[in-house]
Amino acid sequence: MNHKEQAYDLIIIGGGQSALACGYYLRRTNIKYLILDDQEKCGGAWLHAWNSLTLFSPAEHSSLPGWLMPKSHNQFPAKEEVIQYIGEYEKRYQLPVQRPVNVKEVLKENESFHIISDKGSFYSKAVISATGTWGHPFIPEIPGQQKFKGEQLHSANYKTPEDFKGKKVLVVGEGNSGAQILAEVSKVAKTVWTTRKTPEFLPDDVDGRVLFDQASARYYAEKKGEKFDASKYNLGNIVMVPSVQEARERNILRSNGQFKAFTEFGVLWENGEEEAFDAVIWCTGFGYATNHLNKIVSTDERGKITTKGTHSVEERGLWLVGYGGWTGFASATLIGVGRSARETIKEVEEYLKNRK
Repeated sequence: MNHKEQAYDLIIIGGGQSALACGYYLRRTNIKYLILDDQEKCGGAWLHAWNSLTLFSPAEHSSLPGWLMPKSHNQFPAKEEVIQYIGEYEKRYQLPVQRPVNVKEVLKENESFHIISDKGSFYSKAVISATGTWGHPFIPEIPGQQKFKGEQLHSANYKTPEDFKGKKVLVVGEGNSGAQILAEVSKVAKTVWTTRKTPEFLPDDVDGRVLFDQASARYYAEKKGEKFDASKYNLGNIVMVPSVQEARERNILRSNGQFKAFTEFGVLWENGEEEAFDAVIWCTGFGYATNHLNKIVSTDERGKITTKGTHSVEERGLWLVGYGGWTGFASATLIGVGRSARETIKEVEEYLKNRK
């Protein structure tokens, strides 16, 4: 293909919910754009989530811009319902997605971007990176980790508790994924929960909708320079979804504290006791999947890039959408990404106009 065939005003890297939200607002512009997705089908990170994962909010509070998610049969939409909604959203708005295209790196050449992929080169005047976090699982370094002969798995690769039936499993991490995976694995295996700090749980009636309203209130208060009391709802605390409530009834939600090292067959606790395990599931979160941008901007060890809003401070013509707090308020959520997508497309439109 020659340069002209592969040349665009804008390329969006990543084809999940953030990219599609940007696509929704791009429909109202004359920008020639393309979305490059490295997945075989639509669904983004949800395609890789564990089987029982659900949203934290009812369907009507979990929608991308323009089209409400259909009501779920359950209190919270299940993984398959979210994937179906995202796929139908892409079709509904006829968004131009090419897949699977794995972007290797982005270079800057003569004020334009050269996107190198396993499907050849693409060229554009502007780039939005919307690759999220799933591709960059984070596992802390613990002494003796290489010695351990059991299985180690990050929550990014966890699918079902059945894989651990009859085993002794250590679940690491005090967040939502740790609590939810512990809840279901503990039904088929002997489990121990290890956390850096004591897990904190939200009240039973607080779900993602309440958290989003709280986060919104905080966002607007900070914009006006007012103080906001967030003590009641710490957004990092564990949401009491039904499976976690059920685990509480079984008295499973107890942390054993921190361990200090691995041994060949298990771990060494802070008090010096050794305990054997068959498997360790790391529910320790994610960095940011931004390796493809290493040649044009600097990133920290978690893959974070300096931005003002969603715009890269270092590189004109580059935006980052959907990576959480640093690229826009609640932007890693279905309901929250719309706001930063809308603002970003306005900025891209302005940038391309001024370039001409």
